[in-house]
Amino acid sequence: MRGTRHRTRSLLAASALVAGLLVPVGLYAAGHVGAAGAAGAPRPDPEPSGAECRTSVHGSRVIAYCHNPYPSTDRVQLHTDCARWWDIDADSRPVAVPPGRTVRLDDRCWKEVRSAWVTHAGRTGSA
Repeated sequence: MRGTRHRTRSLLAASALVAGLLVPVGLYAAGHVGAAGAAGAPRPDPEPSGAECRTSVHGSRVIAYCHNPYPSTDRVQLHTDCARWWDIDADSRPVAVPPGRTVRLDDRCWKEVRSAWVTHAGRTGSA
């Protein structure tokens, strides 16, 4: 009877030791499977949008061409900052740039142009 008790304790100790070693390995493997599963299904990225604009200044005139290569309409607006204090700065009206189209925006100062830039009002809907 004494041998049976000793054998039972030995088997229980060995079982506990094996379980203690296997649990961290199982958790480690589960973590990697979960991470791989998360990496396998990427989060959806926002749809790219926004017209690409090229602005040029010729004397007192500003010209901007905006092309929209994306499937949603963008609204652009040209802003002109004149160099002279008495010359009025101007903002054009917002213009919709449909998908695959190019629009021309222009403005002018009486004298020199200090700076000009285009802002985007964002998407106005899908085509």
